[in-house]
Amino acid sequence: ARFKTKHDDLRNLPNEVAIQLNDTHPAITVAEVMRMLVDVEGLSWDLAWEITQKTVAYTNHTLLPEALEKWPVPMFEKLLPRHLEIIYEINRRFLLEVHVRWPNNDERKRSMSIIEESTPKKVNMAHLAVVGSHSINGVAQLHSELITSQLLPQFADLYPDRFNNKTNGVTPRRWLRQCNPLLAEEITKRIGPDWVANLGQVEGLMKFADDADFRKSVQEIKRANKERLSNIIEERHGWRPDPDSIFDVQVKRLHEYKRQLLNCLHIVAMYQSIKENPKAAITPRTFIFGGKAAPGYAMAKLHIKLINDVAEIVNNDPVIDNRLKVVFLANYNVSLAEHIIPAADVSEQISMAGKEASGTGNMKFAMNGALTVGTLDGANIEIRECVGEDNFFLFGMNAQEVRDRKKAGYNPAAVIEETPQLKAAIDLIASGFFSPDDPSRFHPIANDLRANDTYMLCADFDDYVRCQKEVGETYADQDAWVTKAINNIAKVGKFSSDRTIQEYADDIWAIKPVAVSLD
Repeated sequence: ARFKTKHDDLRNLPNEVAIQLNDTHPAITVAEVMRMLVDVEGLSWDLAWEITQKTVAYTNHTLLPEALEKWPVPMFEKLLPRHLEIIYEINRRFLLEVHVRWPNNDERKRSMSIIEESTPKKVNMAHLAVVGSHSINGVAQLHSELITSQLLPQFADLYPDRFNNKTNGVTPRRWLRQCNPLLAEEITKRIGPDWVANLGQVEGLMKFADDADFRKSVQEIKRANKERLSNIIEERHGWRPDPDSIFDVQVKRLHEYKRQLLNCLHIVAMYQSIKENPKAAITPRTFIFGGKAAPGYAMAKLHIKLINDVAEIVNNDPVIDNRLKVVFLANYNVSLAEHIIPAADVSEQISMAGKEASGTGNMKFAMNGALTVGTLDGANIEIRECVGEDNFFLFGMNAQEVRDRKKAGYNPAAVIEETPQLKAAIDLIASGFFSPDDPSRFHPIANDLRANDTYMLCADFDDYVRCQKEVGETYADQDAWVTKAINNIAKVGKFSSDRTIQEYADDIWAIKPVAVSLD
């Protein structure tokens, strides 16, 4: 309707309008644009299809099934019968294209069909989005590679020129200037104000990396931000973290693949280690969690309960004193994140490799001078490339190693038996030690780890413990730590959303900037 107020020729629609599908949730758009062009505007099918494909593009944001929707055909028949007719016709013509490319290959036609011949039949919305778009992109380099090699390889064979990558970014206006005004002011003092709209300029901070005043300022700003977060935790939870301890943070949606449970198992192992040797020298650490689980995700909710129950025991054990504290911040949201992220020393980005599409929290933390403990997953890979391997704490298997180990027959029970610290931690959880009011509460967690361990926490546990030991030792050397923090702040220019959107504008939407007068 907006297009028609200024234009008469619908063949010009792709030059004036871009529709970007955000995962498969809006993939019905493909059928709706066709309905509008054919039924309402009276265009021929072939012309309408050409316009639709040139107008629509598809961004895949996650490899998880919930974002690869399959809608039941009976629902379509009842609610959107005309759209279903259109989808059937799109599919008929598409399968003819597949047939011409791969003659008499019925299995390929079956696997690529938009209509899934299940009971009941389903519309594969990812296939509809791909077929109806001129561009398909992932949101980090690894993620985009996995789309073409694992998720949609046959479509990548058919339409290789449509697939591309657009690594996510975050806005430095909110995630640095607004949430961390002290650091923003220090950056501006050193390199001027233009970095706010051109984040690549923060690399200019590297010339101050050995400046004693700058290094001192960076440390003092982090300390002030930790004091601010400590006040919030005290107000909400009734106890105050030690701002001189490592603030080790994992805030994100609760999902098994993000492996908050791996973090919790390490905390239990640390707790057991201190109990066994109370005089051992360790760097004090405050573990901070935050996030929400989907309403029906029972296991994720049980992980939240476990973290809270572990916190209750650990925080009140006099033997532990202030060397180890745990808090799960309630009602995590963006406003709270604006206080947490500037205060973090350590950013936990520990998903099983091959599962996290990109992540943006990892970018926000690095931008504010936190050091990442992470796997080679999502945008972690690109962050590590930018900030330098020495300024990133790497652990765990990569995506190919995960696939190879699963293919070889992964046996978590055997791994647990061979990993004494892990076995002791799981046994303590299963014993009911952290849930004396309900000793069997966490049996489902222990049983799942022993029998399934879908996201391979057990396989990565020992290397995670090694990595966390390195974190503690490095933090004890504050000169080394501030050097790594400055490298993170200065090398994250790539991860501005300004760069991301510019790439969409240049490569997918073909739009040019408009000069705006501020007078």
